[in-house]
Amino acid sequence: MQVAEIISDVLGEDVPVRVVAYDGSKAGPDRSDVALRILTPRAMARLVTAPGTLGLARAYVSGEIEVDGDLYEVLDAMADVALHDLSGSERLRLARTLLPVWLRHRQPPPDLEYRPPGRLHSKFRDSKAISHHYDVSNRFYEWVLGPSMAYTCAVFPRADATLEEAQAAKHELVAQKLALEPGMRLLDVGCGWGGMVMHAAAEHGVKALGVTLSRNQADWAQAEIERRGLAGRAEVRHLDYRDAPESEFDAISSIGLTEHIGKANLPSYFSSLYERLRPGGRLLNHCITQPHTMTRKLDAFIARYIFPDGQLEPVGHLVSVMNDSGFEIRHEENLREHYAMTLAGWGRNLEEHWDEAVAEVGLGRARVWRLYMAACRLGFERDNIQLHQVLGVRLGDRGSSGFPLRGW
Repeated sequence: MQVAEIISDVLGEDVPVRVVAYDGSKAGPDRSDVALRILTPRAMARLVTAPGTLGLARAYVSGEIEVDGDLYEVLDAMADVALHDLSGSERLRLARTLLPVWLRHRQPPPDLEYRPPGRLHSKFRDSKAISHHYDVSNRFYEWVLGPSMAYTCAVFPRADATLEEAQAAKHELVAQKLALEPGMRLLDVGCGWGGMVMHAAAEHGVKALGVTLSRNQADWAQAEIERRGLAGRAEVRHLDYRDAPESEFDAISSIGLTEHIGKANLPSYFSSLYERLRPGGRLLNHCITQPHTMTRKLDAFIARYIFPDGQLEPVGHLVSVMNDSGFEIRHEENLREHYAMTLAGWGRNLEEHWDEAVAEVGLGRARVWRLYMAACRLGFERDNIQLHQVLGVRLGDRGSSGFPLRGW
C-alpha cells in the first residue's frame, strides 16, 4: 500500500484534503485548496508508536509533514480524526501496517514533549509544568496575545470587536460579576500577566493581588504595573495559590487556573478559596471544561506539548465541588464560541509575526503553537470543549448573599 493511500485511509473517506507523499503517491481530490505533504518515512514511523493524532502532531512539529494552505482549514476538513482520534482497532491496524517502516526509520519523540518530574500536583511539579508552558518568552507571547497579554478566553461584545476590545470586555465582565467597588480587596489566582489585576485597580479602585507560578509572568506584570502607575494598588507575586495570603478578601477571580489543579485536588482548591473570602465575598471561576462527563484523558498532544498534567472536568462537577465547599452558586454561562473567536485572533497574530516568532522560540515550538491554537479553535467550535464562568458567594449571616433580586 502506498503512503498517500495509508494516510488517506487514516483521515477517512470523502475528506477534502489532498495527500502528497515522498514515494510519489497521491490521494484525495486534486482540486482541494489544502494538502498534507508527507516528506519523509520518519513521519510514517511515528504512526507506529503513536498511531493517530499524536503521531501526526509529532511529525508536523518535527517538519516531517508540511501543510499546504491554512492549517485550521485542514483540521476542519479532517475534524473527526482531529477531535476524536482513531479507535483502538484502527490504531492497532495502522501500527501493524507500518511496522516495517518503523524498524528502519524509528525516531524518539521530539524534544519539545515534556513530562514534569515529581509527584503529581505537588508544588514542585506544578511549578515545573507551569514554567514549561508560560516561561517560553514574554516577547513571543506579546506577539501572539497582543497588547492585552491576556491568555484566556475573551468576551466579544459584538462580532466585529477587536481582540483587545474583547479582552477588556472579559475583564469588565468579571469585575461586574464580582461587584467590585473602590476599596475592595481582590485576589486573582493564576493571574497570568496581570491583566485582571491591573483592570480591577485602574478601573474600579480595587487593591488587587495576583499570584502566578510563572516567574516570567510575574516579572513582566510587575514592570507593567509600575509603568502604568498602579504600584500600591496592584501587585503580582511569583507564588503558588496555596501560599497566597489567607486574610479576608472581598472577591477572588480564578481565570484559567482550574484546568491545572487536577480532579482530586478540586475540593481542597475551592475550600481554600472559600476560606480566603469574607462573608458575602464572591468567587468567579473561569475555566475550560469537558462538554460531558469525562470518558477519556486530555488529548495526548495537548498533554505533552501544551498543558502537562492538565485535566478538564464537566461544568456540573465543578459546580458540585464549589457547592460542597460552601459556595452558593448564583450564575453560570458558557462562552465556548467566544474562545473559538479568541483563538482565531491569536492564530492571526502568530501568522503576522511568524518570522519573528520562529527566530525567538524556534520553528518547532512555533509549529506547536500554530497547531495547538488551530486545533483548540476547532474544538470550541464543534463543542468538543467548552469555557464556563461560574459565580459563587460565601454567604453571610442568616444566608445573606448581598445579591440583587435579579442579576449580579
